[in-house]
Formats: sequence, structure tokens, C-alpha cells
Amino acid sequence: MTTHILITGASRGIGAAIAEALTADATKIVALSSADGDLADPAAPGTLWQTSLDRLDGRIDVLINNAGIFEANPVDADDADWLAGWERTMQVNLTASALFCRRAVQHWHGRQSGGRIVNIASRAAYRGDSPAHWHYAASKAGMVAMTKTIARGYAKDGILAFAICPGFTMTGMADEYLASRGGDKLLADIPLGRVAMPDEVGEMARWCALDAPASMTGAVLDVNGASYVR
Repeated sequence: MTTHILITGASRGIGAAIAEALTADATKIVALSSADGDLADPAAPGTLWQTSLDRLDGRIDVLINNAGIFEANPVDADDADWLAGWERTMQVNLTASALFCRRAVQHWHGRQSGGRIVNIASRAAYRGDSPAHWHYAASKAGMVAMTKTIARGYAKDGILAFAICPGFTMTGMADEYLASRGGDKLLADIPLGRVAMPDEVGEMARWCALDAPASMTGAVLDVNGASYVR
């Protein structure tokens, strides 16, 4: 049977690599991008879920939450600006993902075949991030905790959940960060000597979406060149 997959944040970088990795299998994919809807709008995930469900003939088997933003929010910013930056990142990175996960769990609850969630989090969930990115690290830590909670709560229903925590990956966000921090210093912190490539994360997501054994539910997989081990 063809596996129906919904991917958010799929226009470029890791999301595009995930979509490409999955197209070689017996899949039907809806790959959402910012052009489909603004996840900063709390109403967008519900609308996009229903639209995607319609495009996938009323059945979604796998949800991959990849959409996210990485925006600096300096601690000495104006109070209102700092709070707005915090709330925007939380809405896009965590709350929107939670709303998609909620729809998925409701869709699969009681369905004999269950379903799979793959959440793309970050090394920052465990290691933290820069002083200007408290909100980013917190949003990704929340995503990991949410993944584990879903896994524990719904495994009995065949609903599996996995999280992937990339370190620096060669995407637009990483390019900006490398330029601002000094690439040589950053690379010196990665024992592998290079940042991850999107296709490496894409393959991990493909495996979690289609092939990972059910007993792995709740697992958090790292892909950071041993820059953070736990």
C-alpha cells in the first residue's frame, strides 16, 4: 500500500532533502512550504492539515514536522520586541508542530494501522544555543519532550514518534550562522570536521518514517558529527 506522507517546511534544505529521500519509495507526498501558509498564524496548521488530507485522499500515514525558524533575539532588545521574538519562534517551531501532531494523533486514534510522527528538532535541545537564541533552543527542547510524550502515550495504538536532532547542517540557516560566528571556529568544535549535509538528515527521516522498528518509538537520533554526545 502506498504510504501517504505530510512534510512541513519542505521547500529547501532539510525539508527538501527529506522529500527527495522519500520519493524513491512507494509514497504519496504533500510537501508544504511557507507559500502554503504562515505557521505564525495559529489557525494555519489546522487548515493545512485538512487541505493536505484532502490532497492525500483522506489518509495521512506519516507526519514529518520540519518547518522552523532561526531568528536572533538579543537579550538587550526592547522588552516588547524580545517577547514578540520569543512568541513567534515558539509558535512556528513548537506550537505549530504540536497542532499538527494533535491532528495526526486524532486521525490515527483507533485506526488499526496507527501512524508515525518524525519531528526534526535540534542539537540545541540538549546543548543549548547562543545568548541570542534562547527561544530557539527552548522550542526544540519542547519538541523533543513532546515527541517522547506522544510515544509513551500512544504506542499501544500503533502511533510511533521519533525525533531527529541535527547539529549544524548545510542549509541557509547554517550558512548565515557560519558567516556570523566564523566558520573555522565552529568547525573546530565538530570532531567530524564538517557540518552535516541535508541528505544525511533526509535519510534518517526516511528511515524513521518507513523502516525504523516499532520498539524504537520515543527515540531521539543525533546527527551532529559528535559535536555533542550524550
